[in-house]
Amino acid sequence: MAGRTAKQSRSGAGNSVRKGPTEQEDEELPLQAVLIADSFNRRFFPITKDQPRALLPLANVSMIDYTLEFLTSTGVQETFIFCCWMSNKIKDHLLKSKWCRPTSPNTVHIITSDLYRSLGDVLRDVDAKALIRSDFVLVYGDVVSNIDVTQALQEHRQRRKFDKNISVMTMIFKESSPGHKSRCGEDDVMVVMDSKSKRVLHYQKTQGLRKLQFPMNIFHSGSEEYEIRHDLLDCHISICSPQVAQLFTDNFDYQTRNDFVRGILVNEEILGNQIHMHVTKDGYGARVSNMLMYDAVSSDMIRRWVYPLTPEANFSDQEGQRCTHSRHNVYRGPGVSLGHGSQMEENVLIGRDTSIGANCFISNSVIGANCSIGNNVVLDRAYIWSNVNVASNVEVHQSVICDGVAVKEGVTLKDQCVLAFNVVVGPNLTLSEGTVVSMHHPDEEEEDDDDEFLSDDAETGHSKGVTKQKAFNPAEVGTEGKGYIWKNPSLDDTEEDELAQCLWGLVLNADLESDSESEASEGSQEPGSRGMSPELDDVKVFQAEVQGTLQRGLEENIGCDNLVLEINSLKYAYNITLKEVMQILMRVVLEYPFYQQGAQLTAAQYTALLLPLLKIWAPVFKNYVKRAQDHLDCLTSMEEFFLEHEGHWAALVKVLMNTYQLEILEEDAIMRWFSQGATSDKSRQLRKNQGLLKFIQWLEEAEESSEGDE
Repeated sequence: MAGRTAKQSRSGAGNSVRKGPTEQEDEELPLQAVLIADSFNRRFFPITKDQPRALLPLANVSMIDYTLEFLTSTGVQETFIFCCWMSNKIKDHLLKSKWCRPTSPNTVHIITSDLYRSLGDVLRDVDAKALIRSDFVLVYGDVVSNIDVTQALQEHRQRRKFDKNISVMTMIFKESSPGHKSRCGEDDVMVVMDSKSKRVLHYQKTQGLRKLQFPMNIFHSGSEEYEIRHDLLDCHISICSPQVAQLFTDNFDYQTRNDFVRGILVNEEILGNQIHMHVTKDGYGARVSNMLMYDAVSSDMIRRWVYPLTPEANFSDQEGQRCTHSRHNVYRGPGVSLGHGSQMEENVLIGRDTSIGANCFISNSVIGANCSIGNNVVLDRAYIWSNVNVASNVEVHQSVICDGVAVKEGVTLKDQCVLAFNVVVGPNLTLSEGTVVSMHHPDEEEEDDDDEFLSDDAETGHSKGVTKQKAFNPAEVGTEGKGYIWKNPSLDDTEEDELAQCLWGLVLNADLESDSESEASEGSQEPGSRGMSPELDDVKVFQAEVQGTLQRGLEENIGCDNLVLEINSLKYAYNITLKEVMQILMRVVLEYPFYQQGAQLTAAQYTALLLPLLKIWAPVFKNYVKRAQDHLDCLTSMEEFFLEHEGHWAALVKVLMNTYQLEILEEDAIMRWFSQGATSDKSRQLRKNQGLLKFIQWLEEAEESSEGDE
């Protein structure tokens, strides 16, 4: 209790203004939090058939521990944890953790029920039990964050000081450009807000939408200045007033936070309630909503982006969790052994008592405790949990291997494979991209559609069904394999409109109602371009970051020297080669008119928009394009772009002429590219373009003329 008293006195220190009784009473009450330790969806099936999502290990620490550490560090002194699916496991974990010790500054209350089906059910129960006495933090048990919410909390309380019934929620967002790897494509939103008051006027998810519509009434709300923001990452952290729980009780159709936000915005004039937002540039906040986000957040954790929540900190205070941190972000727990010739290149975490064989290559991977890795094993972006046995000559790429799995000799896991608990695969087997293997037969899903919401008593009977399943198929899991190929959910059974859920993110279905013009202009976009779900490939993320940097440079009139500094910092952050920098820079600049105006531009319109940009950004190009090979790399990137945009070949000549006149590209390099660079029939066809032939002829004549003058 002494710790809590001290914390309260610090919060009031230095404030000499005399407070009224109501305000003083609010500040003396402990800051509370509601933590939802259930996702209420099947996103992580079949993994979460055996372990609740909140207890899944991320960098060898259960996800819920990150959330509780975040809440405690922000000054939360009382947390109500609501559990449904496998609540006994969550309760057991918490009772053994530091959070339930008498010395914990954050008092934890565990509330379980097999009747919760949504966030709405939980908050209605909060209201019925009258648990909340003042403003509280609302968060899910799979949120990882180090954001300081003190300012957001102060702003929220300040608004409520003037009128307690107006501001009911403050949503926390972080500035993040579209395509950034820690930004989940499913949660991309378009937010319209009042610039002065930070009041949310419009909130809309953009995943899968080809067009956005804004209700006209938001522009008649009396605000003098608006901001339309798409550069925000939803941290899934909300500061709520006590009225939020009451509003969920009054509106039984509110099941999710999105339902609540939409309902408040639609009925704002009637009810008088408002939602505000707080945007931060600092800190880290992300929700592990699918396996792509699991990959991204794990990577960020190892790369120390969530400091001070780092692997060696052992903030959860668990025995055997301590590890050492060395160069290139390599972490080793106690009792780790490394065989002769094995390399841990970078961003590697190895748990306690794990043995690595000889001649292994490990990079960007996490290995849990008590694992055995054989000889000649390649692990790249592999997430191996505890008590796993990996035999020799195995390759694992961007895949997850759960507790108790055995991977026999000669097995290769392609990208985005998942081996659920206690599976055995191999030997000499290759699992194709996206393969999920589980000890649960897929038919279980059809036979018991509501098993996600079974109580803990029902779990035992559920597991008995496995003994009645069909024999394992050696063609699927290998001659010594044990497990079944888990099929993805049917696209006909989608849970959210046209979006089908799967482990690695949402699959976008065809938008049958979109008009033909929109489909024609946007349906032809290349994978990884804007409008598509971002990939975790660092090159793709770097490209999106460069585009954002150049755009900000135009908007804020930032000098080219500063743009170069920022691009260089991105180069090192994403480990991008100089060649890739030049090629990506060229592609980003060439795509920029389409980014501004859409793909329907004619060649003349495209050229009119592009040429001024080339002049503005010429110093940026000159910083990177210096050697002869640099010129050829840029020209190759330019050619690739125009081969993808055959209707704009007429613009190529003017682009080449402009880059030549701006001294970005040299005459010799252009001539060499033209004569030697053709690699395909389409490439050769491009070189037969009459305009290009005339430009090359002009260069040749200019060269002969200059030689004659000499």
